[in-house]
Amino acid sequence: MTSAQRASAAERAVASRHLRRVCGLPGTVLGRSAWPPRPADRLHWHWNYWWQAHLLDCLVDAQLRAPDSGRARLIARFARSIRLRNLGGWLNDYYDDIAWLALALQRAHAVTGLEVRVPVTRILERLRAGWSRDGGGGIWWRRGDRFKNAPANGPAAIAHARAGETERARELLGWMTGNLVDPATGLVWDGLRVAEPGQEEGDELVTLVYTYCQGVYLGACLELSDVDSAVRTVRAVAAHCAPGGVLRGQGGGDGGLFAGILARYLALAARELPPGEVANTAAGLVRASARACWRSASTVDGLPLFSPEWTEQAPDPGALEEHPARDLSVQLGAWMLLEAAAALNSAAAGGAVP
Repeated sequence: MTSAQRASAAERAVASRHLRRVCGLPGTVLGRSAWPPRPADRLHWHWNYWWQAHLLDCLVDAQLRAPDSGRARLIARFARSIRLRNLGGWLNDYYDDIAWLALALQRAHAVTGLEVRVPVTRILERLRAGWSRDGGGGIWWRRGDRFKNAPANGPAAIAHARAGETERARELLGWMTGNLVDPATGLVWDGLRVAEPGQEEGDELVTLVYTYCQGVYLGACLELSDVDSAVRTVRAVAAHCAPGGVLRGQGGGDGGLFAGILARYLALAARELPPGEVANTAAGLVRASARACWRSASTVDGLPLFSPEWTEQAPDPGALEEHPARDLSVQLGAWMLLEAAAALNSAAAGGAVP
């Protein structure tokens, strides 16, 4: 089976198990948070805004791989449904969430022509408002919080750069480089808890290492042509985040998306970095992870069900009740990975992959 066929199978699996109308309303569609669904899942009660942004991004990946007018219409319905389920607006209090939606909408516009000026403008305005001098710059993770982190600043930097706001994008990348990059390993730490004004004790560095943080930092480096930092990050990922050459999983819930996000930007690095050892390393990590992900999947009703850990076998349906493989995030992370591998192989064969 080709990499494109595997990505197509992942798309069909997510569509058949998770895509449903919102409260039964015609012309709406969002991703249920889990499968098999519980009553709250059937009603889209569990919102998981940023998972939906990544589902939209995966639909755009699929449209690039195999353009289809029906999918283009689905993308438009999906974007409208996000606004509907978000109570008529595009924003929430989490700067990382809205940055991800901006990126998905920007790509949807580029690929399908979807009109996104209003939501992207509002999101960028909110992101600009999230910047402050506290902690040396950067944007907050959440409104009213005192935490600044890579998961918010990375996608925000990419979104600003793609909107032509290069100066702000460089400020955000510079803040991450100056505050969150481990000088010993090159890995990107999670974030900085900023002391309250007048507080005696200073800022606290949170040195947790997530694949997510490596991915968003790498994406920002690539968007702003910071080749040296991108190279350092790819090498750090290969050395510390991919035992046996396969990206490490981080469970279900939000963690189900982490490795897929890193795979997306590793595939971009493989295409955009100068040909040679580091670009090959990035491509190798994506391809090895995609092979492992596919091998470890279970088959349910003829479609794959992916494991949250790509080196471990996914459960059979009878063992799903409390397993993280139920989560939409886990299935999206695998789909994202397989689309990244398909895009790499299309580029290697001479195809145009934006």
